[in-house]
Amino acid sequence: MATITPKMVKELREKTGAGMMDCKKALAAVDGDEQKAIDWLREKGIAKAAKKSGRVAAEGAVGAYVSDDKKVGVLFEFNCETDFAAKNEQFRALQADLMKLIAEENPADIAALEQLKLGGKTVKAAVDEATATIGEKLSMRRFERYTTEGELTSYIHMGGKIGVLVDIIGGNERLGKDIAMQIAASVPLAVDRAGVKADDLEHEKEVLRKQALEEGKPANIVEKMVMGRINKFYKEVCLLEQIFVKDNEKTVKDVIGKAKIVRFARYQLGEGIEKKKDDFAAEVAAAAGVAK
Repeated sequence: MATITPKMVKELREKTGAGMMDCKKALAAVDGDEQKAIDWLREKGIAKAAKKSGRVAAEGAVGAYVSDDKKVGVLFEFNCETDFAAKNEQFRALQADLMKLIAEENPADIAALEQLKLGGKTVKAAVDEATATIGEKLSMRRFERYTTEGELTSYIHMGGKIGVLVDIIGGNERLGKDIAMQIAASVPLAVDRAGVKADDLEHEKEVLRKQALEEGKPANIVEKMVMGRINKFYKEVCLLEQIFVKDNEKTVKDVIGKAKIVRFARYQLGEGIEKKKDDFAAEVAAAAGVAK
């Protein structure tokens, strides 16, 4: 049985808005697994879904590059160990050079990017040198590269904490910026219902089923209730169905008119990174040459 610490309870409370005791109960019920605890709280009707973007944190910056003709764009997460290093001019300049290189060379992945040449040396060597100069480990975590027949627009929020790249056919630059800001603020999972991943949909249906049963609803009407509630889920996670952040009388679909949102990428700095948890007892045993 995992030990439930005050820190775990505090973090769960911040992500769900549930009470301290409910958070402690939820964590105890699922042996300390935070995501399962979020589901447990939702199934009991105690909390709403926690946004995926708020689970973890890491330092560095999300950056964006869009070519002058708006036909090629890159969204790139570059990590370091402290916020101080993320503001370093050398760090920012290297990130800008790497984004332009990705746009020009179209590497398949981070491994391929590492082997490209930048300033007469490999990208890996350039990043290693910057690591030595800045004094912190630098890591090229992920990137998305788009080409389009329409126009690409980017938006960076809070100096690199959130970044968005959106591909739109039709419309204008102002519309592109508005949609990019919408994506940053409202965290959609897909452009429309067809784009919602099957796993995400099934997970939500399962939570809603358990929620309905927990409310004491008869089993024979649970599925009808789930289908009714899943429509609300779609309105929250499908970009076109979301309420427009600048006018709550309209949906995004209303705002774009005849323009078409082809796709988008949204990065939250550190999203999905689990920070290492030090095992102090193991470290002491290792230092003493004793097997744990």
